[in-house]
Amino acid sequence: MSYFLVTFAFMLIIMAIMAVGVMFGSRAIKGSCGGAANGSCVCVEKCDKRKKLDAEKEASELTVSIVKP
Repeated sequence: MSYFLVTFAFMLIIMAIMAVGVMFGSRAIKGSCGGAANGSCVCVEKCDKRKKLDAEKEASELTVSIVKP
């Protein structure tokens, strides 16, 4: 039981240190659009890699729907 409490306390301390680092850091947290931290993330057209992934996902869903009645 004591190992659990020590480990839990250690993890809380590490998380608190990371939170303070984020709050007082000089850089803004980057968004999922390649670094647009201001929230203006509007993707007009998908990149080739994303188009390929979407096509593969659609094809696999189609195959599953054909196999399962």
